[in-house]
Amino acid sequence: MFLKPSEQLEIINKGADTIIDEKELLSKLERSFQEQKPLTIKLGLDPSAPDIHLGHAVVLRKIKQMQDLGHEAVILIGDFTGRIGDPSGKSKGRTALSDEAVRENAQTYRDQIFKVLDEAKTTVRFNSEWLSKLTFEDVLKLAASTSVARILERDDFQKRYREQTPIGLHEFFYPLMQAYDSVELKADIELGGTDQTFNVLMGRPLQHHFGMEKQIAVFMPLLEGLDGKEKMSKSLGNYIGVNEAPETMFKKVMEVPDSLIIKYFELATDEHPMEIQKIRTRLEQHENPRDIKLELARIITFLYHGTDAAAAAEDYFKIAFQKRKIPENIPVMLLDIDKDKLEDAIPQLTADQFVKSKSEFLRLIKQNGVSLNEEKVTVDHLDTVLADRDVLQIGKKRFIRFKK
Repeated sequence: MFLKPSEQLEIINKGADTIIDEKELLSKLERSFQEQKPLTIKLGLDPSAPDIHLGHAVVLRKIKQMQDLGHEAVILIGDFTGRIGDPSGKSKGRTALSDEAVRENAQTYRDQIFKVLDEAKTTVRFNSEWLSKLTFEDVLKLAASTSVARILERDDFQKRYREQTPIGLHEFFYPLMQAYDSVELKADIELGGTDQTFNVLMGRPLQHHFGMEKQIAVFMPLLEGLDGKEKMSKSLGNYIGVNEAPETMFKKVMEVPDSLIIKYFELATDEHPMEIQKIRTRLEQHENPRDIKLELARIITFLYHGTDAAAAAEDYFKIAFQKRKIPENIPVMLLDIDKDKLEDAIPQLTADQFVKSKSEFLRLIKQNGVSLNEEKVTVDHLDTVLADRDVLQIGKKRFIRFKK
């Protein structure tokens, strides 16, 4: 069921930023190995942001690796804490969510997390199960377990206090409630990004306060996006979504900067540390990074879409972007047109989100970014009569085959 504790520790360490405490973790792994009893791994998810990209999936991939070692995960949807809103990294508190919004977002999470996690080894819980049942006396006893000085150690609280930005008293309870979740779940390990250090570490002293063994805190680095600089973010447009089409995912991975190849292997795949060391050696020996990136794109696309889709995405990439030819199997909706001219198709192109607007389409034409059957389109070509199976290419990634 389990690898030797030392081997497990090596896999858990892969790509991790910090483990607190590694010695305690080894002790837990040794006991788990001797008793053949899985450890409980906790991950709390904020119900306000359910769209997952590879940056979010870093911690999910680490949990999946631990599931493969025989351990079990509890994904905790913070439906009760979501009513308060975590102010982490914000200049002011977040708006609390309605129950309906929390339920909808939780379902979206379920649809995405099982693209990564082993559903048979995963339990999804909601912290309203226990937090909503606490009496006011219980809350006062919980509050007595820590101090205002400890809560004010949070960087964002310090900043808001210095800037005289209001801090609601209820916001102080967010990290305390998250810590209490670890008590209820009897968590052995909790994962989080390096931007969640304070919240995750709160669980250790609170478990100790309740006479429990302290959980291990595993912090994963933040993954830079395709720009190679900023944290992966949908708002910055530098993300790779776990629900994106395989062809899009493959192409985006090929855009990862060479300097981040190893980091993506460590954080976005389940490759063994020994295999990653081999890849690092190949790069040091000046093997073409493009060839190694093809392997990375193949692995990541396989993880989210399976073998056949990954192979088809690679073929599509090689035809469309290396050989600069039109792929036969264009992975977009067929476009039905009611009229004959290219100009008449623009409203449907915008409605189907192939372009944002008519003005963007015209701008791309002026920048030589639009082709019809591999011939550049100019403004003078807008009255071109379209034929069945004509192929319009917009930019480098978007292909549309017309159907009449």
